[in-house]
Amino acid sequence: MKILTGNDLLTGAVVWWDGSGWSLHIADAADAGEAADSIIASESAARRVNSAYAIAAEQTADGPRPAHIKDRVRALGPTVRPDLAVKAAQKMGWDWVI
Repeated sequence: MKILTGNDLLTGAVVWWDGSGWSLHIADAADAGEAADSIIASESAARRVNSAYAIAAEQTADGPRPAHIKDRVRALGPTVRPDLAVKAAQKMGWDWVI
């Protein structure tokens, strides 16, 4: 499975492509498949997202799980200030990262 991530152009928040727009929660991430590059191009051109890229992920019972630890950390938010981390709508905890 291939999912898309980037940063919201207005807020800088990490966002995930949900099939029709961008969500703050990785659980909403949709498989972009072969359309990944065209979605990135159109969303970047529309200036809705910055630095978007496709990543490998696996589908789990809790939703998509990025293959690389860097993107798992991005999904949960900052590691130095847990009060700034994304909390709502996430069943996974810090044990999900590793």
